[in-house]
Amino acid sequence: MLYAILCYNPEDVVSSWTKEEDDAVMARLAVVQEKLTKQGRLGPVARLLPTTAATTLRKGREDPIVIDGPFAETKEQLLGFYIVDCQSLDEALETARDLARANPGTGSYEIRPVGIFRPGSSFP
Repeated sequence: MLYAILCYNPEDVVSSWTKEEDDAVMARLAVVQEKLTKQGRLGPVARLLPTTAATTLRKGREDPIVIDGPFAETKEQLLGFYIVDCQSLDEALETARDLARANPGTGSYEIRPVGIFRPGSSFP
């Protein structure tokens, strides 16, 4: 089953890293990614640009409104995600633990099963 591992961290902390600190974190994450790649379990990985580059389409009215930046007021922001093929939730949790060990500081990882939508088929 595919699992999305959504990476949340305080954006102000991550954006304050020096280039050297950021490069070191990315090198540690690359070790985890390489392991998953060799196992044939790594799908798309994305590091999102800062929330200051975001635009939100807010629905709930007849005509949705577009606003700059993220809508939610949170202490942690979604900074990136992994799609990983795992046999179980326990295996997905172990992968998230590997990522957490590679990434310093506070934050959280949301692990969510992924359903693949194909037009004309039922969606789980």
